[in-house]
Amino acid sequence: MARFALHSAVFVVLTILTQIGGIAWLGALLFRRRWLAFAVIYLGLLVSATLLAPYFGRVQLSCGGNSVLKVQSWIYCLTNRTYVRPELKEVLGELANAVDARYPGTQTLVLDAGFPFFNGIPLLPHLSHDDGKKVDIAFYYQRDGAYERGAVRSPIGYFAFEQGSSNCQPTFPTLRWNFDMLQPLWGQLELEPGRTAAAVHWLADDGRVEKIFLEPHLQDRLGLRLSKVRFQGCFAARHDDHIHIQIR
Repeated sequence: MARFALHSAVFVVLTILTQIGGIAWLGALLFRRRWLAFAVIYLGLLVSATLLAPYFGRVQLSCGGNSVLKVQSWIYCLTNRTYVRPELKEVLGELANAVDARYPGTQTLVLDAGFPFFNGIPLLPHLSHDDGKKVDIAFYYQRDGAYERGAVRSPIGYFAFEQGSSNCQPTFPTLRWNFDMLQPLWGQLELEPGRTAAAVHWLADDGRVEKIFLEPHLQDRLGLRLSKVRFQGCFAARHDDHIHIQIR
């Protein structure tokens, strides 16, 4: 019973994190060298996902290269969280080119996007990201006033918050994590306001984009009081470490 419970827990966790990991774990249980089998099966499923995703209306964002648009970390690629609808991929590509055209040498970094299969399965810990229409992009950063291409403050682009008043009172349950103990650990990069504001303005002007989530104190700081730029609410995760985009 204990072994069944353990394998069930592993199946659930891997499915929540990657959508396909639970299946790989079940397959690996048939082999003596379980971890090796899991790695082989999982990698096979990763490759298969790129081929099958178009049948579910999804395409994969680029996980390599040094282009103007890039997934920020290999972690997102290995956990199968880099899929969007084709029209959202077009928006991201055009956004990256537009910011690079205005500020040559700029690279736009993608964080969590979505899973390859089925609607209605949220990409935890996000409350949405369940239909290929949502994606997060990292802020643009600078050091000593000079833009740092491809740089983020935390290893995965999340949880390095820009500090400011939110008027949110502590509640439970909530996904609004502050991670105060982590903040001193992050790099001493600063938000690059020109590129960040330019990206949000471009997105707000694009008819395909429905809404953008950004904390109110950053909206004020960057002069981004625009109709499509909204506060996600006090229950959801903070949005002063990244920009959330949703298309129609």
